[in-house]
Amino acid sequence: MRRLIYGFMMLALSAVLLYGCNSTKGSSANENDDRLKVVTTYSVIYDIVKNVGGEAVAVESLAPIGSDPHQYEPLPADVQKTTDADVVFYNGLNLETGGGWFNKLLETTGKSGENAPVFKISEGVTPMYLKSEGNEGEEDPHAWLDVSNGIKYAENVKEALIKIDPEHKELYEENAEKYIEQLETLHADITKKMEEIPKEKRILVSSEGAFKYFADAYGFEAFYIWEINSHDEGTPDQLKVIVDTIRERNVQALFVESSVDPRSMETVSKETGVPIVGKIFTDSLGKSGSDGDTYMKMVQWNADMIYKGLKES
Repeated sequence: MRRLIYGFMMLALSAVLLYGCNSTKGSSANENDDRLKVVTTYSVIYDIVKNVGGEAVAVESLAPIGSDPHQYEPLPADVQKTTDADVVFYNGLNLETGGGWFNKLLETTGKSGENAPVFKISEGVTPMYLKSEGNEGEEDPHAWLDVSNGIKYAENVKEALIKIDPEHKELYEENAEKYIEQLETLHADITKKMEEIPKEKRILVSSEGAFKYFADAYGFEAFYIWEINSHDEGTPDQLKVIVDTIRERNVQALFVESSVDPRSMETVSKETGVPIVGKIFTDSLGKSGSDGDTYMKMVQWNADMIYKGLKES
């Protein structure tokens, strides 16, 4: 029913846009801003684009900070932003497919054609796959939690911006080079830091199964209550499985993500007696001015929190 309502809403909005969108594009607030207008689907991509695009781009994120891009439902303002955008960036890998919202948005805003300025920034990432019932074989979207994949994201953003805006090619190349150097250093530092945790303690338990890429990159085993955010989270069967796993593997520390309801993990903690030792970031940055408010800061925060929580447990 929710999808049906959303479909009617998008059709209605498209009719409104056909009539009135030109009036907003010429507003005095924007007429002197000749920066490239960029829309991203969620905050992690927003930050990567800002770093690569610099002063040549004006970037907006659809899913706001703290929200879940898996199941996002665009607002009328998002339709307008996407209509006016010069370029749209999305993650792909099964992230923006919840309810089909992203494809509907592209169709409504006239950006669904083969040559539309819409770019998947996970191109070149080796996908990992879901295993839970009903999701078997689908791609796991959380590639950015492995910083080596974040580097691929930045490279893809650079190439896309140059294609759309070749006038600023040198700026995009320079910004990307500096940013990627920082990401390479961060990846190396995290790799070295995680090696200090005893191997038997490198077991990461979170609410959503978002840490497959992280675990593969930095030498962990990852367990979770549910595999991917959906409308079926924290069921009794899911809770039983993770509680049994925690007891069997003698897990000593639990983590909860900033963008999910913590009550399921709190139930697991109460049932097992294992403490929740920290909050970590997955699908969203932290709010501006807080911990994890950039891509690099969120990954660094996660590494520090996981290191402290597991090494001291």
